[in-house]
Amino acid sequence: MIETCSKKCMLLGTVSLGILTLVILILESHLAETLSGSSRMKNKTFPSENNSTCWMHQPYKVISECHPCSDFEIRSKSIGVCIHTSFKEILKCENGETVTRSCDRVAYLEERAFWKFTIWSFILGTVSSIAVMLRMRVLNHRAKRRARQVLANGSL
Repeated sequence: MIETCSKKCMLLGTVSLGILTLVILILESHLAETLSGSSRMKNKTFPSENNSTCWMHQPYKVISECHPCSDFEIRSKSIGVCIHTSFKEILKCENGETVTRSCDRVAYLEERAFWKFTIWSFILGTVSSIAVMLRMRVLNHRAKRRARQVLANGSL
């Protein structure tokens, strides 16, 4: 079935699948952000500094988004929340208390890793496609030359 498709048809199919993949990834990312703020984060309990749980019972404001702990903080264990996940975020509760709590992931690091993977996959796919096309061109040229030699010799 796939052998009967022309190059234009194959290119159109590949581009269509690529666009569909990007649309799905964008929708999934949007839905994940929407759901993460409501139900997923409320059910998780992270260790916090000085065992303060004001952020669980009171409204709070995020002062510093989730970010990686420094190597010094992890090795020295100066901030206890860095031991669990190696990520921390700083919150300020309504009563004025500032709390550092552990968090599970850093969004920008995950996004950067995803785009690195996507770009490298695209580069590898492009290089592979070019290599296949060049190899097909060489093999077609050899087959044509061989056919010309056979026809020039007159023997079949």
